[in-house]
Amino acid sequence: QVQLVESGGGLVQPGGSLRLSCAASGNIFNIYAMGWYRQAPGKQRELVATITRGAITNYADSVKGRFTISRDNAKNTLYLQMNSLKPEDTAVYYCNGIPPPGDYWGQGTQVTVSS
Repeated sequence: QVQLVESGGGLVQPGGSLRLSCAASGNIFNIYAMGWYRQAPGKQRELVATITRGAITNYADSVKGRFTISRDNAKNTLYLQMNSLKPEDTAVYYCNGIPPPGDYWGQGTQVTVSS
């Protein structure tokens, strides 16, 4: 059974930082590349960062240079360090496999960037 539990979101001022965490079950973390997705109000969910099991990373242009994805394979945990946050980064952030293995999504964690 797939389990994904995101945490670490909150309210932050523009220019601030947050670190998101995702505790994943082994049956997804040990098989799949992993990614962080986000969904802003009224918009489709988008993929913002990916990392392979070998730690090769890739980023959407909108977050490149500001976000850093990492993973701890021993803890089945995915991270997203977000720096220089902008109001347009406001969204619910989710982690999942690449591609998502089925229809399951965690509850996500809300990130709000506002002064």
